[in-house]
Amino acid sequence: MNRKTWLVLIVIVVALATMLAGCKDEDDKKDETPESTEVTPTGIISVGDISDNPTEKIAIYQALADYLGSHLAEFGIGAGEVRIAPDMPGMAAMLANGQLDIYFDSPYPAIIVSNQSGATPVLRRWKGGVEEYHTVIFARADSGLASLEDLKGKAVAFDEPFSTSGYLLPRAFLIEAGFTTTEISNPETGVGAEEIGYVFSGEDQNTIEWVLSGRTAAGVTDHLSYAEIPEETRSQLVILAETENVPRQLAVVRPGLDPELQTAIVQLLMSLDEAEGGAEILQQAEETAQFDEFPQGTDAALARMRELVALVEGS
Repeated sequence: MNRKTWLVLIVIVVALATMLAGCKDEDDKKDETPESTEVTPTGIISVGDISDNPTEKIAIYQALADYLGSHLAEFGIGAGEVRIAPDMPGMAAMLANGQLDIYFDSPYPAIIVSNQSGATPVLRRWKGGVEEYHTVIFARADSGLASLEDLKGKAVAFDEPFSTSGYLLPRAFLIEAGFTTTEISNPETGVGAEEIGYVFSGEDQNTIEWVLSGRTAAGVTDHLSYAEIPEETRSQLVILAETENVPRQLAVVRPGLDPELQTAIVQLLMSLDEAEGGAEILQQAEETAQFDEFPQGTDAALARMRELVALVEGS
């Protein structure tokens, strides 16, 4: 075999070796599993309420928090958490400091907290399956009282100082009707002849008992609770007046929340009643039926609620 033939053979062998090496590299690349570039969201969305029983409230809202946390990955959120404040100043501080994203409550405390923190009510919450409620002012049927005018010089039992139906609505109603209202320390405290005194009973059952026993001339409760009074007892009462309706509860978002995130949260809450498993989540959250927008518009609804709060706070 001459030198030229040897050179040709060498070239062929080198070429074949190069081709085989290239094929092996391609096979190796195919066998390699590409590393995932997906980043697991680590952010937290937080929901909360005011309570002296945090454990109970956390159990009520955790499923709702989990649902929101699992649907906000595009905002870097991957989990939900429930945070409870002991009182309104504490809740206002949590919202203002960004420690809480969403807060649920009835209109009176919700408006006070939003005023103090800069937070914004964005939706109605149908707590207990009810979108709106109002206050009933009632007296004993055999008391001889037939109108609010008859309450002058007498005491009325309210619920608690920060109750929407047990304080805000009835007191604002009386003030707008032209009556002078004065807080008294106990039902036996004297009241001026031209004034209507109010005293806090602490709960609806106390209010009913005080009215039936004659300890106070009248009492207040929300219309839902009044309807649940046993017929035998309710037949002994007479309704003197009923206030306007207000939303049962509000959903409030913290100041400074990313507008796009806020929009996403609102949409998730509004569609939750139709989402898979949503009805169960809402049921666990104090039998909430749904979240929706204010029928008269957010600005109009909030303006009236703030007007009622200002009326009571300023008198």
